[in-house]
Amino acid sequence: MSSEVIKPGKFVSLTYHITDLEGNVLEQNDIPVSYVHGGETELIGSMDKVIAGKGVGDEVEMEVQPEDGFGEHDPELTFTDDIENVPPQFRQLGAEVQMQNQEGETKTFYVSKIEGDKLTVDGNHPLAGKTLKVMIKIVEVRDATVEDMAPASGSCSIN
Repeated sequence: MSSEVIKPGKFVSLTYHITDLEGNVLEQNDIPVSYVHGGETELIGSMDKVIAGKGVGDEVEMEVQPEDGFGEHDPELTFTDDIENVPPQFRQLGAEVQMQNQEGETKTFYVSKIEGDKLTVDGNHPLAGKTLKVMIKIVEVRDATVEDMAPASGSCSIN
């Protein structure tokens, strides 16, 4: 097992899963996610601080408040309309709807509720407003290579 620890300039691979406070799994990633510690990749909450100094095989659990994760739920991003005003292809829970504002900016909304003849779309991230538990397992720590630091290296951000 490697004795490398996570610090700036180290290539880190980790797996994680996110639950709500009741233990319901909201997201799970068993395929390692990699990034260069201290680089430009943003990690949810203060994950980078929590895993600093950890090594391969270490497991860390952290709690992420809404303001540090996916933000508070913004009621101004939730709209309800008569279902007859919505095209048939969007009349199902989870349907993805692209909306554009007057400035031409596009945002994705999801059908979050259908009740009677009313349909609600929500532009908030599905985890907005939730306190989350994140369980992290460190699977690799090594010196970063030039390829690891390149923007197109295939690294992912967790957010």
